[in-house]
Amino acid sequence: MKRTLGALALGLISMAPAHAATLYNTLDGEAPLIIAHRGASGYLPEHTLGGYELALQMGADVIEPDLQTTADGELVAMHDSTLNRTTNIEALFAPRNGGYRVSDFTLAEIKSLTVEPTGATASTSYDGFTPSMADPYKVPTFQEVMDLVSAYNATTGKQIGIYPEAKTPNSLAMNEKILQEMKANGFDGSVQNTFIQTFSHEGARQLADLQVEMGMDNAIAALGYAIDLGDGFGVYDATTGGVTALEDLAGFADGLGLYLGYDLDAAFIAAAHALGLTVHGWTFRPTSDEAAWDMFLPWIEAGMDGFFTDYSLRGVEVLDRYEASEVPVPATLPLMLAGLGGLAMLRRRRAAA
Repeated sequence: MKRTLGALALGLISMAPAHAATLYNTLDGEAPLIIAHRGASGYLPEHTLGGYELALQMGADVIEPDLQTTADGELVAMHDSTLNRTTNIEALFAPRNGGYRVSDFTLAEIKSLTVEPTGATASTSYDGFTPSMADPYKVPTFQEVMDLVSAYNATTGKQIGIYPEAKTPNSLAMNEKILQEMKANGFDGSVQNTFIQTFSHEGARQLADLQVEMGMDNAIAALGYAIDLGDGFGVYDATTGGVTALEDLAGFADGLGLYLGYDLDAAFIAAAHALGLTVHGWTFRPTSDEAAWDMFLPWIEAGMDGFFTDYSLRGVEVLDRYEASEVPVPATLPLMLAGLGGLAMLRRRRAAA
């Protein structure tokens, strides 16, 4: 009988939800998203298929490709408008128009380049990881990024989202092309945790309008810097120098991608949530596991909905640690166990009689 009661007690504990409704203060009550910022850019060359694949294996919820347009009109994953910071272009090509702008080189030329690691911790290899593709550190097209994520989803049954950024200045042609390629690849609003982001608030509004015309429904994220206006909050638009009030952003955006500074805090996040806006912060670059805990924890407690991070694994491990320390016991469990204990005592007394 004692063994049976113990098993039942364990069963009751195991029925406790992995996440209580109050565990996270995010807009939907779910765990914050781990957004692979430029892929696994803290470990491998940024914006490469190898880097994106490592981020997927580390448990990222979303892959973020920044997008630029080549001279022949193709979308490639590249953060900068120029190629010289992240690739070996200077060893292969002379400058054009005084520099190495993505828009001055064709896709074929860019495909001949190799992306090099940047930052103090990135390398060309990661212990235990072997990329599945032949050339993991070439500049990928947007199509190749979507192919990788779609294949991963099909193989694993997961629904990993993508978070492309339409780089500024705002371009109607680029916005249309991004949406056309996304729709053709099934990223039409049906794949969870998929967003389209831009620093141009007018561009975000344009993307929202275009999606309506195209029958798409991906979330739109306006990027910028949190500003306390005194009588409310807004987001600084770096492309215009103006500030857009949260109430106005909520008219066309679904979320905000914000710098971890200025007036971003729990009060700002609560105000955004009240308007139905998610808040994703950038950029989380902790230099150790303990630094990751110290960096992520305040924002978890503040209710942030997603973290742009160069270190997907550290983000995943912080959430695992947080959940392990916060998993609640159902409020009724002590009473239920007390009742079981009383029942056991009564049965022992009856057996003794």
